[in-house]
Amino acid sequence: MHVHVNAAASADGKLSTRRREQVRISGEADFARMERIRAESDAVLVGVGTVLADDPSLLRHDEARRAELGKAGRPARVVADSRARTPADAAILDGPAATYLLVSEAAPADRVRALEDAGATVIGAGGERVALPAALSALADAGVEYLMVEGGGELIFSLFAEGLVDELTLYVGSLILGGRDAPTLADGEGFVGEFPRPSLVGVERMDDGVVLSYEV
Repeated sequence: MHVHVNAAASADGKLSTRRREQVRISGEADFARMERIRAESDAVLVGVGTVLADDPSLLRHDEARRAELGKAGRPARVVADSRARTPADAAILDGPAATYLLVSEAAPADRVRALEDAGATVIGAGGERVALPAALSALADAGVEYLMVEGGGELIFSLFAEGLVDELTLYVGSLILGGRDAPTLADGEGFVGEFPRPSLVGVERMDDGVVLSYEV
């Protein structure tokens, strides 16, 4: 499986404000780039924090690009949700695209049943938290060869920590959000001593910012 992390951050490295409110960091050209990556993907992955904060549907994609690639249907939606906190009426469960919920053994059985009843396919992996290598292996078995990751920071950190990221594209916008508690690209415990060192392979000016492309 190819894992492609794509995100937009402020010039000071924040994904949103300290209140975790959605902020428009990029413009139309970057939104089109994001939709093109979605179209090229078999599935789009977010963490449950993103679902609870933004209630995304993850349905928008470049339909012409997907048709050009001969990909049928829409990209599947995937939520990393250790304790099955996704609301049963969340937008990510609506619409024609399939939805996978990655949960751990700590997820309450009644919550798992409610989400299955709402249309989700639940994949269990891990004890207290989702074991990402096993969960991604299960997604690969389900036919996901190209996985796009849209955040948030806790999920992205965990993917880097497990050595699961192959590609990173980061839009850096021209605004300062500030705040020591504002989420960054890779939250979580942080790395000490050994750090992921992606290789910069491209820089493109876009909207009022730049897109940095890395191989990992």
